[in-house]
Amino acid sequence: MVPAIAADRVIGPQMSENAAELTNVRLQRGNVIALDDVSLAFPSAQTTAVLGASGSGKSTLIQLVIGLLSPDSGSVRALGETLQPGNLRALRKRIGYAIQEVALLPHMTIRDNILLPSVLSAWNNDQQAARLGELLLLMHLPESVLNRFPHELSGGQQQRAGLCRALMLRPDLLLLDEPFSGLDTMTRRSIHEQFLAMRESIPISTILVTHDPEEAIRLAEFIVILRSGTVQQFGQVQDVIDRPANDYVRELCTGITGTDK
Repeated sequence: MVPAIAADRVIGPQMSENAAELTNVRLQRGNVIALDDVSLAFPSAQTTAVLGASGSGKSTLIQLVIGLLSPDSGSVRALGETLQPGNLRALRKRIGYAIQEVALLPHMTIRDNILLPSVLSAWNNDQQAARLGELLLLMHLPESVLNRFPHELSGGQQQRAGLCRALMLRPDLLLLDEPFSGLDTMTRRSIHEQFLAMRESIPISTILVTHDPEEAIRLAEFIVILRSGTVQQFGQVQDVIDRPANDYVRELCTGITGTDK
């Protein structure tokens, strides 16, 4: 059982078990306060979008959840454990992570890129092959891409391959940092559809960082809006649209009337 964050401090659904939690987190990067006394609870088996302009603290937040950064003060929990040096390696095997730049290794084939987490985790060949087949179907990737190198794939195919790698170990928590922002409109729409289909078949806890309100509202059940390192609002998507907490949230959601989920 995860200890509850004090109800007057946490922003987000009050649940006995959350996918991730930040409590009184403050982090300064250089002269900039990236996050300022942030307390959030991200619900399990749901997609939460983290929305805000460049410099709002979105990527900092997700890097804290996977342990790439440590807070100056406060605490970060993921999958029921407080992040600390002794448990980061084990926790990261339960967390999938994909970013805008994809970060596929250029000297490795797509097959080897996708399989890399399972190789590092000492899966046998049968386990690797079975999971690889599942992921290709899930992400609509043809087997013909497996022997190619990243530079030989389109941007959309590279993003799908990156998502396959992030999902390889069947993670309990998926972190997506602007994964679709570099794609053209049609490719982006296609990957959105595949993401929604994946979410229907696999109720994985997901934190999606984006600067696009329409993307956030289409793909997520919950939304947190950041501005200059502070939380402006956190709630179910439709509630935020219907009852914006302030003018900044209202302006961000202008023209977006609701969800189609």
